[in-house]
Amino acid sequence: MAIFLVVLSRSGPEWDASLPMESQQEWSEHDAFTDGLVESGFLGLGGPLWDEVRVVHAVDAESELAVRSMLANDPWSETKLVIESIDAWTIRLDGR
Repeated sequence: MAIFLVVLSRSGPEWDASLPMESQQEWSEHDAFTDGLVESGFLGLGGPLWDEVRVVHAVDAESELAVRSMLANDPWSETKLVIESIDAWTIRLDGR
């Protein structure tokens, strides 16, 4: 069974709710950063929930500390996105 860590983040103090995601400051830098996480295999799935306030990422990492360390490099870390929780997720069903 695969185990991922699920990161739940929410809009940070510098998030401008009047703007779409792609119009937020440092969007292109954040986009490039997350694309790199996908390419490296660290980030398997990710994106905003329906409310567009919360974001979920399923990551392949050894520990919560490793996740926090990696995501601290995101230009949006602690400004546009703030981590609320990181939980282990055991995948028992996988239709991919």
